[in-house]
Amino acid sequence: MSFWAYLSNRHQQLLTDAFQHASAVFQCMVIATALGVAIGVLTYRSGWAGNLAVTSTSTVLTIPSLAMIGLLIPIVGLGVAPTVIALTLYGLLPIVRNSIVGLRGVDPALVDAAKGIGMSRSAQLLKVELPLAWPPILTGIRVSTQMLMGIAAIAAYASGPGLGNEIFRGIASLGSANAINQVLAGTLGVVILALLFDAAYVLLGRLTIPRGIRV
Repeated sequence: MSFWAYLSNRHQQLLTDAFQHASAVFQCMVIATALGVAIGVLTYRSGWAGNLAVTSTSTVLTIPSLAMIGLLIPIVGLGVAPTVIALTLYGLLPIVRNSIVGLRGVDPALVDAAKGIGMSRSAQLLKVELPLAWPPILTGIRVSTQMLMGIAAIAAYASGPGLGNEIFRGIASLGSANAINQVLAGTLGVVILALLFDAAYVLLGRLTIPRGIRV
């Protein structure tokens, strides 16, 4: 069977897997973004705390994804839970690092001016520092998303959702008629989703970053 015929016959299942893959990555990115920015806000003012946050989250990336998921299975079981935990942990580093870098890069004169007009500490953070740090934070989110798109395919090892199931089925049946079609369909699906997500982030940046800051 040709690749295009395979896509035609399996398009419904492929679309379902693609939706599940995108949904898993999106939900994990929401959690990772909330945690990563919070960690950045809590640690950026302290040199040792910021270094500890970056070192801790970077250590997670040294753990092979199969090993991470394999270690989580006995604790939380198969399916969605190990997928969400693993993807969230893997997505933290770029967001934490860019949040710290972005917040530390805010011009102190602007913070002093906000303080001078009577802004509270929380108002300074929400209305001055975080908006100015948003461009590097968004870059970190984009990098994390691209990473998680590929790592999410490994979640099929733990019966997780997504296009990894198509890839693993193909690998498990190498030599059969449609094995290469399965691997290729799953891989191309992951690539297309990554490009669509990145395009969405580019649009989000244009909508949320003032032109002066972009320049």
